[in-house]
This record gives sequence, C-alpha cells and structure tokens, in this order.
Amino acid sequence: MRFFSLRQTSRAVLLSIGASLTLTLSAQAATVAPAVAQTSNPAGQNTVDRLTPANSTDGIVALVNENAILKSELVDAITQTQARAQAAGEPIANSAQLQSEVLNALILRELQLSMVKRVGLSPDETEINQRLAQIAQSQGLNSISALQQRLDAARLGSYAALRAQLIEDAAIQELQQRQISRRVRISEQDIDAFLASPEAKRLNQSEYQTVHVRVPYIDDYSRLSAAQREEALKVAQDLRTRLLEPNVNVSEAVAASQGSYPIPIQGGDMGFHKAASLPTELSSKITNLDIGAVSEPLLTPEGIDIVKLADKKASDTMLIPQWHTRHILVKVDELQTDALAEQKINDLYEQLRNGADFAALASTYSDDPGSAGRGGDLDWVSEEDMVAPFEATMKNTAVGDYSAPFKTQFGWHILKVDGKRQQDVSEQYRRNMARQALYQRLAPQAQEDWLQELRAGAYIQVLG
Repeated sequence: MRFFSLRQTSRAVLLSIGASLTLTLSAQAATVAPAVAQTSNPAGQNTVDRLTPANSTDGIVALVNENAILKSELVDAITQTQARAQAAGEPIANSAQLQSEVLNALILRELQLSMVKRVGLSPDETEINQRLAQIAQSQGLNSISALQQRLDAARLGSYAALRAQLIEDAAIQELQQRQISRRVRISEQDIDAFLASPEAKRLNQSEYQTVHVRVPYIDDYSRLSAAQREEALKVAQDLRTRLLEPNVNVSEAVAASQGSYPIPIQGGDMGFHKAASLPTELSSKITNLDIGAVSEPLLTPEGIDIVKLADKKASDTMLIPQWHTRHILVKVDELQTDALAEQKINDLYEQLRNGADFAALASTYSDDPGSAGRGGDLDWVSEEDMVAPFEATMKNTAVGDYSAPFKTQFGWHILKVDGKRQQDVSEQYRRNMARQALYQRLAPQAQEDWLQELRAGAYIQVLG
C-alpha cells in the first residue's frame, strides 16, 4: 500500500509530530503555483542550498498578508515531512522541490488559519480531549494528564504546543469541510446515473468480517532507532503468522505476540461491516483478500497495520432497528430552573402512573414545539438519531411502556415506545453511499479551486 508521496507534502506538513490527526488537504494543493515569483537564482547557478538545522539561522522566508513564515518553521516542517515519508517506507531527499512544496503548504496553512480567525471557528473541546486521549493510549499511557507529564518532562511546554496544534488542525478541517460542501452539488439525477454505472458495483451489500490490528510505534517514527523499528516489524510479522492459523483466537494471538513489546497492540475482531463504510485504502485491501487470508504488514506513520478477512457474506437487504417513540420535554432555561423542571416532570410522571393519557399530557405540557402538537410523537427513530441518554432509555423501554423521568442536555424527559421494527434501508444506504462516492470524487477539485481563490485574494511574497 502506498501511504506517502512527494505530492502529498502539503498534507504531511499540516500534521504535528506528536499527533496523527489526518487532515483533508489534497495532494493537488501542494502544487498550486505561487502567487508571486520567487527570487531567481543568479545566472549559471544550478545548485540549491539545502535548509537544515545547521544552517537555519532564523529569518523570514515568506510574508502572508500581515504574517511571516520563518526559516526555522520551514526547516521543522521539512524535517517532519521527511520523517513521515520514512515512516511510510518512502524516504524523500531534502531537495529544492521539497522545500518549495513544503513552503507552499505552510503558506496555505497560514491562509486557512487566518480565515479560521475571521469566521470565528472554535473546535469542540470534547473532540480535542478525545484526540489527546487517543495519543496517550498510543503511547501506552492511561490518561491525558500522564501524556502531559511525559511531554513536559521531555521539553517544557510540549503538551501546550501539541494541544494548540490539534486545535488548529481541527479548525482547519472544519473550515475545509464547510468550504467544500458549499462547492460540491450532487443532484438525485447524478446519483441515479452513478448507480447505473459499473462503478456502483462496489456498493453491493456484501459484509466482511475483518480482524484489524495495529502495532504502534514506541515513539514518533523520526526518533526511533533502527532496533526499535525492527522490533515493531518483528512483532507485526509474528502476529501475522499467528493470524494465518485456521480458527485462530484473535485475543490469544494478540496476547501471544504482545510479549514484552511495551506499547499495547491495538484492534482485534471488528465484526461484520460493509466495505464501503471503511477508509478507501482498507476497503480495497479487504475486498481483494480471500477468506482466511492476511495482508502483509502495512507501514503507516503511526504503526504497522495487519488486516485479516475472517468471513464474508452476501446480503440483499440492510436492516436496522427503529423505535416509534413519543416524549414529553420540560426545558431547563433562564425561565425555569433545573429544580423546577424536575419537579414538573415528576408531577407529570405521577399523572401517567395514575392513568393519564401520554399523548394528552404531551400536547398540553411538553416544551418541544416540534412534537407537542402531535401528542409528543417523534415518529420512527433509528440508532444515533437521538442524544445518548435518550437512545439508551429508549432501548431499555418495552413496547407500550413509558420511562421514568431522565435528563439530557435539553432538559427533563419522559418517553414512550409505541412500537419497534426492523427497517430495510438498502436503497437508502446505496443512495447515501453513491452520494459519498460522488462527493469524494468531486471534493479534491473543489478544494483546489477554493485554495486557489484563497491565494488569489492574499498578499504573498516569497523572499527566497
């Protein structure tokens, strides 16, 4: 599998050394022509001085509107890009082309960060904390605080820098998604045409049972010794050999291969799922495997992946559970405290226990304007349609029964389940997957167009 190429330097530059948050900056963006001409070399000069830490006496290499890009920033970005390329098994030399493309990526990043500030994008703190927790786990740590202690012990301020990097990355990703979604328009006719094409065959309803495991690196790849890299590969190869055995117990195979390796092996049996729901590189790998086959170790910047196709089954239908649900909502806001709302919902609950009609109470007392007029009717609800506390209560309430009062971020609720069914959503699934496939096809060009527009409206001066 090919994970990295020189044309992907823009993407690599936008990744922090300690994080593996993948952004969607396309490879095409790396080769957008500079908005202004760089200072030309003297006549007859065919060589270019390579930027390295040794000769990176700080100075400004580019001006982007009111901001400057320093030589040290360019050197760091080049180093990171080379490290990620090496981790993917495709070393890249420090060349004039690399320097130009990395600088271009830094310019694009600066332009996007400026726009993030202008529009006031602020990533969800929960998302950032989840990403930090994932990084901590990949380093064999059990908490974010432990990650902070390790990073700051190595270099004071490293944790704050990592967190700031993740916030910037998440903001850029959200900005890109907004801009691209505005530019990509997919009609129902487009979907119909795609579904009639040979390409649509990949959207079949076949389900694959896969085993997906990762041997994480002990440290960032750029800091690993040759012995540490060899150790990770040896563990991965041992695990692959074990997974090739028929009727293998995956947990036992992982435990046996773990041995003294200091970072926990991640993943396991992922159960049955649609190929189209997976990342493209894994989807193509799985669909080309025979049942029982195991992929060769796949080198990634974060670790070594192994995929096994345990089983495969065809399905003409895709059934999902749905619940026909009603609810009564009592809001908590500036006009009604939590205590008053809780007292009100408990009073309504007592009326239900005394035989009151649920729909009548919802019509009279519910603070949900969308459903109150229908006796609290929310129609058929699927998994992940509602917030977690609501979904959990819904699943634990018998058909024909109502729940005890419970609280969500919207206030206090009582819900009633009028029915439950298995709904065939095969056609809806196919159309959603077709829409996603078309979007992925059109998004890179839309992104490149937007980035070109962004550059065209900016003042950029490359200082050589």
